Amino acid sequence: MKQNTMLKAMPLAFAAMMTLTGCGADSAATMFDATMKNDCAPAAEYSMGADECYEAEAGSWDVPDFNTEEYSAITENSFQSVTANPLSTFSADVDTASYSNLRRIIRDGGSIPQDAVRIEEMINYFHYNYPEPQAGEPFSVTTEIAECPWNPDTKLMMVGMKAKDIDMQERKPMNLVFLIDVSGSMYSADKLPLVQKAFCMLTEELNENDRVSIVTYAGADRVELEGAAGNEGIRIREAIEMLEAGGSTAGAAGINTAYDIAQKYFIEGGNNRIILATDGDLNVGITSEAELKKLVEKQRKKGVFLSVLGFGTGNIKDNKMETLADNGNGNYAYIDSENEAKRVLVEEMGGTLETVAKDVKFQVEFNPAYIKGYRLIGYENRMLSAEDFADDTKDAGEIGAGHTVTALYEIADLNSTMEFAASDLKYSEGAASGTENGEYCTVSVRYKEPDGDESTLLTYPVAESAYRQVMSDNMRFASAVAAFGLVLRDSEYKGTATKDTVLGMVTENDTANDQYKQEFVELVKAAQIS
Repeated sequence: MKQNTMLKAMPLAFAAMMTLTGCGADSAATMFDATMKNDCAPAAEYSMGADECYEAEAGSWDVPDFNTEEYSAITENSFQSVTANPLSTFSADVDTASYSNLRRIIRDGGSIPQDAVRIEEMINYFHYNYPEPQAGEPFSVTTEIAECPWNPDTKLMMVGMKAKDIDMQERKPMNLVFLIDVSGSMYSADKLPLVQKAFCMLTEELNENDRVSIVTYAGADRVELEGAAGNEGIRIREAIEMLEAGGSTAGAAGINTAYDIAQKYFIEGGNNRIILATDGDLNVGITSEAELKKLVEKQRKKGVFLSVLGFGTGNIKDNKMETLADNGNGNYAYIDSENEAKRVLVEEMGGTLETVAKDVKFQVEFNPAYIKGYRLIGYENRMLSAEDFADDTKDAGEIGAGHTVTALYEIADLNSTMEFAASDLKYSEGAASGTENGEYCTVSVRYKEPDGDESTLLTYPVAESAYRQVMSDNMRFASAVAAFGLVLRDSEYKGTATKDTVLGMVTENDTANDQYKQEFVELVKAAQIS
């Protein structure tokens, strides 16, 4: 950056950083120092030159117009014939990153990438009033069927799961490794300063039974803090506040070091977890999704889970962050504000950090005596083969304390005018008629205990009595979120769904006591869609 421009920018830069502290004022000064030292960060990290970094002209910031965000491609689930494919199998998913990321894009007035819209993560961002699990079971399962609001030829079926809550005063001790990306791409105000604030919030929730280590990585990895007791809040916060951003991004080295530290302080019977905070822009060493997947798959067998917190605008690598969390036995959240950091790491600490069931898989078997076709909405990157369901070597999703998981199917019963190709299978004729036993389908769930290797099977028949003329509040809100996702994606399956359809559905619900559902209504209103 030219010297005269940098000098003009200094007062404004300092003022701006002071309003975006990490744990305190020191973090703002640290970030300002990092920006000055690195001359905005190496030009190779960005789609702009060094002279195009943040510049102050006429008393305002000139923010460069660039976007190198990356998302994994999504091919939407299509309708399936029950006679040809009676089984629908998928992994549970409690990630919420897609919703908070979309919220950020909509509020900024940006263009929404279709592949950023993962409808299951949008639905599962919210809480639903499902019944508590019965004694001895880790979760409850609720089912409901109603008319589909956007397709007159189908009905909508909801499958809702509620994990057991825990008393956070009686939670397991935690061995946490904060793995923090401090590369040059993390220098901006919505990245490292927000990371610092988030981890300081979490630190306030820890006690003397917990252990905290901090590993950072940029051009190389570094252990900033090792094995501190959870009640050493000042020591932990000081280590967080001193962090500065600069350099390239050797993420794999940091991940390996974090796993080594986690093993060193491993707590038997405890919650051993790495929490990675990054924008996902790994550019040194292992960088591809496939390589990252192999890395965390190997490490997860050691009993340490990996959760990912995504940060930033314009440069986030959503595809890499999702890959790390999905294959590291953890969850993935996107942090776009201090409020979201509080929600993920304080209000929902149990769900984020305390696993009650792992490798959770769903398999729905549809009865052709009543149903001729179906489509699972979302979960495209969580689909499994029918054989994977009973295979305990196949990884699946983890469920945290108090988590709810919701899946929606569009189903076409025998009265639907939709047509589905008949099965060409030689031995399918007898099964094609199904059994008239009053069951539309059966929902089966497999799960393992957090430290177990063998799965347990639970089954839940869905009878004709699951049909309701009027949707419950749970199903109506979940359906509204799904419709919003279909419209945002401009999905070929959106049918008659519009922005007004979504608003009409949510206004029928009482959202007064849920700030996140209230916020959803305002977000729909703000979205630039028809």
